[in-house]
Amino acid sequence: MDNLSNKKIPSGLDPWNALRIHTDARIGLGRVGDGLPTERLLEFQMAHARARDSVHMAFDADGLRAQLGTINHAVIDVHSAAPDRATYLQRPDLGRLLDDASAQTLADHKGSYDVAFILADGLSARATHDHAANTLSLILDRLGDSWSIAPITLATQSRVGLGDEVGAALGARLTVMLIGERPGLSSADSLGAYLTWCPKRGRSNADRNCVSNIRPAGLAPQKAAEKIAYLMIEARKLGLSGVALKDNSSNPALIEG
Repeated sequence: MDNLSNKKIPSGLDPWNALRIHTDARIGLGRVGDGLPTERLLEFQMAHARARDSVHMAFDADGLRAQLGTINHAVIDVHSAAPDRATYLQRPDLGRLLDDASAQTLADHKGSYDVAFILADGLSARATHDHAANTLSLILDRLGDSWSIAPITLATQSRVGLGDEVGAALGARLTVMLIGERPGLSSADSLGAYLTWCPKRGRSNADRNCVSNIRPAGLAPQKAAEKIAYLMIEARKLGLSGVALKDNSSNPALIEG
């Protein structure tokens, strides 16, 4: 028999570790009797706790506003019709509607804009706190000066559909919402970007383009910004978004110089 086949893994070393460094997926968990090894069980419980904390974390609009200090745009705050987090989680429909005070605030800032950016808590305020301001800054760096930009909106207790209300109220032709995504057991800080051309109440997910899993361990903010800027340019050029707008950003031959 080949001597290599008789080699044993040194005591205390997990042969799956070489693969774990390449993924956040829960692989090679092992088994002790009919349960998980203690280390893997504790990892699961910690991941579950982080996901729950992300869902229930309060949105720090003031902290996010401070992060946006280097971006030379007005910033306004809005709130959905869900008055608190418990209601927000139980009534997704209210998270898609503005409360009366916010509707009036947006009406006071109405104009004719190419794009309205909305930074929202969604189901992971942690993701928005950690990645939204940086991602927005990177997007703006790629757009140049040809875009008229509405005041940046910080939205509390928000679902994706709230972007339609915000965009329509501001008079924007396109909305880009950066919002915390539903946490997974390996991604409690995942940010999503949703682009909608001609925002108005009643838009469906088929009318949007989504760039998902924006975070250092997923789609890096710099790469995400490149995709989002590309989709924004194409949406404005073609006057559409959603299933009709294809992401060809990885094909250099289809990107304008």
